[in-house]
Amino acid sequence: METQKRKIKTAVVILNWNGKDWLERFLPTVIKHSDDAKIVIADNRSTDDSLSFLEEKFPLISIVENKENFGFAGGYNKALNQIHAEYYVLLNSDVEVSKSWLSPIVNLLDKDKTIAACQPKLLDFNKRNTFEYAGASGGFIDNLGYPFCRGRIFDSLEEDRGQYNNSREVFWATGACLFVRADAFWEVGGFDADFFAHQEEIDLCWRLKNKGYKIMVEPKSEVFHVGGGTLDAASAFKTHLNFRNNLAMLFKNLALPSLLIVIPIRLLLDAVAAISFLKQKKGIAHLFAIVKAHFSFYFAIPKLMAKRQKIMQKHNLVGKSDLSILVKNKIQGIKQFSELNSY
Repeated sequence: METQKRKIKTAVVILNWNGKDWLERFLPTVIKHSDDAKIVIADNRSTDDSLSFLEEKFPLISIVENKENFGFAGGYNKALNQIHAEYYVLLNSDVEVSKSWLSPIVNLLDKDKTIAACQPKLLDFNKRNTFEYAGASGGFIDNLGYPFCRGRIFDSLEEDRGQYNNSREVFWATGACLFVRADAFWEVGGFDADFFAHQEEIDLCWRLKNKGYKIMVEPKSEVFHVGGGTLDAASAFKTHLNFRNNLAMLFKNLALPSLLIVIPIRLLLDAVAAISFLKQKKGIAHLFAIVKAHFSFYFAIPKLMAKRQKIMQKHNLVGKSDLSILVKNKIQGIKQFSELNSY
């Protein structure tokens, strides 16, 4: 399979694991609308017929084959190490791109070298005038480490009425369609492969911001995300990854005074969340997923300490809020980003 050796400007890299159906559905549109970008499929040791399908239907597409399923984080690290480009565009296989989706963000990166990463407006493929959960119109994080977005607070998704069409600095950009400057990506060591999947893009963006880079959203570019295409939203494994990775991310990146306050509070709130899962279908599985996530976090603390020592934690980062989105949403009833006065 082909490994890209000559440095190109933009590489659209789609990580695939048993995603033949998604590739068949969405890859033609990616090819049609990606102008001069190099398109690469990074295969995470698929066991379906993805590779034979690609070789038959898209013989000119470059393929990088990983030797095993390294997850989203490790899989991208392994593949991107073999792709020489100025900008990486990390695109989920369950994303439909639109005409001219690349140029607004590439132009933004060209104009401002302090921008390390950027995302387009992320809309729901099935409800095309509604923001999509995984990133909406740019990501933020509250004082306890809960992520939220312009267009999405917890499970409350807003209709896109053009209210968040301005390009602006945010805290994190979605991993479903992440434009990232290659030099900056490797400067901070790429994704944390121990995350496997989920919230690895927030951790990456946080480390980039700690280095002084900006993270942006450019809504002039828009794409449509199916969501849950690679891991079911109701999966207990997904619950485990989200809770474990969020704690790991906070431990690595928070400045020490905040860390000493936030981690104990989050452990308590996670316990409340675990109990609340009992009201749901398959709640026992999710409860044990959170318990497992906590024990995984505890056992990982020595390794996380070593990672933390390599990061210069900073205060007052743009997009990191002093408010609690949990209080705003669950107690005050705020469901729309525009209702948050500080933004």
